Amino acid sequence: MEGVFGFLVLLADIYAIIKIIQSSASGLKKLLWVLLVIVLPILGLILWFFMGPGGKGG
Repeated sequence: MEGVFGFLVLLADIYAIIKIIQSSASGLKKLLWVLLVIVLPILGLILWFFMGPGGKGG
């Protein structure tokens, strides 16, 4: 079951990274968000969703 959860987190992280790269944020902000999502996959994904470029927080 952990494998399925890990795979779903991986897919969500890939989606977030694609959306970050496609956003209109500056290059540095994009880099920092991508690094956050890579280093902290679950927490980074949650933070990006609420506060990141293109997220609900703007």
